[in-house]
Amino acid sequence: MLVIIVHSTIAKNNPNPSAQRLLAFKRAKSLDNGISVSWLEQTWNKDMLNQDKLTKTDFELLKTLGFKSLRLPVAFSFFEAKNIPLENVFNHIDKVVKLCHLYGIKLIIDYHYGELNDNNYLTQTPRIINVWLTVAKRYIKQSPDDVFFELYNEPPHMSPQIWKDAAYNIVTALRKVDKKRTFIVGASNFNSIYELSRTERMADENIIYTVHFYEPFLFTHQGANWVGDQVATTGVPFPYSAEKFPTMNPKTKGTWGETNYYQYRTDGNEQSMVDKLAIVKRWAEKYDVPLICTEYGSYKRYTDQDSRCHYIKAIRRSLKKLNIPGIMWEYDSDFSIFNGKPALVNLPDCMKDAIGYISKN
Repeated sequence: MLVIIVHSTIAKNNPNPSAQRLLAFKRAKSLDNGISVSWLEQTWNKDMLNQDKLTKTDFELLKTLGFKSLRLPVAFSFFEAKNIPLENVFNHIDKVVKLCHLYGIKLIIDYHYGELNDNNYLTQTPRIINVWLTVAKRYIKQSPDDVFFELYNEPPHMSPQIWKDAAYNIVTALRKVDKKRTFIVGASNFNSIYELSRTERMADENIIYTVHFYEPFLFTHQGANWVGDQVATTGVPFPYSAEKFPTMNPKTKGTWGETNYYQYRTDGNEQSMVDKLAIVKRWAEKYDVPLICTEYGSYKRYTDQDSRCHYIKAIRRSLKKLNIPGIMWEYDSDFSIFNGKPALVNLPDCMKDAIGYISKN
């Protein structure tokens, strides 16, 4: 029976970083200019495991566009709950691993859609560990320079200490079978930059810390029905323009979206992005640890193309300014950079410019 260890040791900053931490910095930098592929986390897609979403054609496109890494979110807990054998899932992951190796693209395997919370962490943490032990043993021969494990996508709004204890236990268990792999770990409250900036780094030296950045949220998630009335206002431009700014949707009244609406005139610009990201950058510098943004992007259904392009260019420029590697959300779904199926002909000129694509013709 697995015993959950409560970790209370405070890992202080070390003025002389270890070789492992220096390696983690190097590996974090190698992941810059990445993109997530939303596929094996699409729990609503009944054909998810009947598709091979990534083919050689896709990898040739990724290489052409200059992407260096691929983040693969996998709904492990969903498959487990549905009694779907992990071997069925691994058959797909194996193919992605081989294609990444063939095309020289780094891979992050990400544990998506877990059920961890303040009340069930004593039972959920061992389940997460068991999945990761299976993953680690399967890919133990894959170079730790090329394959990374993101241990838990967006820990919910829960006790930061409980999450930190859970993360400590996951890392500790994994280190028994994989000494060299670099793990990616974020903070509670959905990989919040603010939550991470209030915590302390872990004792493990081979960790990259992650945040997700979707600010200003009023813009990036406008009209997203899974969020709710908070983002019911659509037609929000980026950057902010008084002439183009829409009237607030009445449904938003009384929600936190109302506050975001009135703040957008100061939040809807690139400098605001830099200022907010700088909060967590200062934290990373304080502890001298590597930092990465493993998700950024914007929902496309209700957002005009030029605004999406301006936003992607602004966030990429902001991350570069602060020397934070970034991974975009996403390749082929509701946040896709393409107009239609992934193909160079379906990539708008403004998005080519936003992602820094330079034609060789």
